[in-house]
Amino acid sequence: MSAHLTAATRSAALWRLAEQRYDVIVVGGGVTGAGVALDASSRGLRTALVERGDLAMGTSRWSSKLVHGGLRYLARGDIAVAWESARERHHLLTRIAPHLVRPVPFLVPLDAATPPPMAAVLQAGIHAGDLLRVAALTPRSALPRPRRIGTTEALALAPGLSTDGLRGAILYLDGQLDDDARLVIDLARTAAAHGADIVTRCAASALTADSVRLTDGLTGESFTARGMVVNATGIWAAEHAPGLTMTASRGSHLVLRAASLGWPRAVVSTAVPGHFGRFVFAIPHTDGLVHIGLTDEPAPGADGVAPAVPTADETFLLGTMSRAFARRLTPADVVGRYAGLRPLVSAGGGGTADISRRHLLLTPDGGPLTIAGGKLTTYRLMARDAVDAVARRLGTDSPSRTATLPLLGAASAAELRTVPASPDLVRRYGTLASEVAALAQREPWLASPVVPGRSTIAAELAYGVLAEGALTAADLVERRTRLSLVDADRPTALDVARRVLDWATSRPHSRSVTLDS
Repeated sequence: MSAHLTAATRSAALWRLAEQRYDVIVVGGGVTGAGVALDASSRGLRTALVERGDLAMGTSRWSSKLVHGGLRYLARGDIAVAWESARERHHLLTRIAPHLVRPVPFLVPLDAATPPPMAAVLQAGIHAGDLLRVAALTPRSALPRPRRIGTTEALALAPGLSTDGLRGAILYLDGQLDDDARLVIDLARTAAAHGADIVTRCAASALTADSVRLTDGLTGESFTARGMVVNATGIWAAEHAPGLTMTASRGSHLVLRAASLGWPRAVVSTAVPGHFGRFVFAIPHTDGLVHIGLTDEPAPGADGVAPAVPTADETFLLGTMSRAFARRLTPADVVGRYAGLRPLVSAGGGGTADISRRHLLLTPDGGPLTIAGGKLTTYRLMARDAVDAVARRLGTDSPSRTATLPLLGAASAAELRTVPASPDLVRRYGTLASEVAALAQREPWLASPVVPGRSTIAAELAYGVLAEGALTAADLVERRTRLSLVDADRPTALDVARRVLDWATSRPHSRSVTLDS
């Protein structure tokens, strides 16, 4: 099966959905829906995924881009969620997506805000988290044991830290995603490689246990598709599941130039005053950027696709992070903002920070199977549980394979070093980076950076059209790449994306480009 997603594969999949019956039809193209599609198709089930917008259109592209072991949940006594997080981090780091998920150092500065008794508690909690790493069988070579470090080493990792009262730091490692949207793209393409049909710009309505009304967003044509329906629509899940109550929690982030914080080489964690176990992070990213996040605030009625970042959230994030750094951060340092809505299964009462991140599976008679709640790190468990329920209804006993199933592009660090492409491309595409590099070699103009000072080249936009299902310029700059995270870069990126889109869809020679998979 081809792993390439294009306008042509979309059209062919729509025809099949109208004419043929499927075992599973997944509604929702975020990380959970793509995970369900991969789990089902890899078990040999005839699978389709439909998404009314684009892949990773909502919450899945707005995370902190961390695959963490759940220290926050451990601090709150939610050992089950912390254990799930540690185990799934292990699978992603070592087998599923080592090309996308990699170890990153975390620093917890020990200063006036963390007196010795608090430091002792924090260090004990971090070491408890390391015990979960040991239980999950994650090797120490991937995530070394946490340790206390001195002021000199702390400043070497984060030169911009305030030295006022600084007496060192706690250093530990966790997992980081280069790009959360790219994880979704790779899940969907790997599902396609196992035979799944992937259709974006296709709205779903009238969901039942074994049918769904689909409307092609490009033509307006509607038809009924047949197959067991899985509702994996995240923050919108309650629209298709009567009786389900979802609570939206807004997680706001700010994008700053790394120079504003002294070019940190580690994630800097700052405790939120008055909230035990809650931290704000300054997370280094590529292209000299740092993301500061995040908030956890109720957001009823907010836009699930691209929620706005309120001024209050920005003030909170800048003020909290400024406590750790010598230079006070101001709104003038902010070059971009984004927020995502966590799809929490409501327990009633309290704030969203008190709602569990566990997921919920609903299997009502006559209605679609619904998978809701959870979080990015544990998407695979959610998908596995959903497809287990589908398999029981279908009377099949094929087990899930996804704990050991690598995504397209996945390889060991040693193998990735041999890929004939730049380190920037390998970091984003793994072994598939050679396909992107081949496009740049064939068409030299595609080798140029899309935006000056950013590492993304035009060939990545072309690859998004020719292999990753992008249909619009916005798909390319917002989800196949993340150029739009810097506000000032978006207009230029869109101009280049439109040119690339025209080249990739209109010129006969471009349609003949061969990409190995």
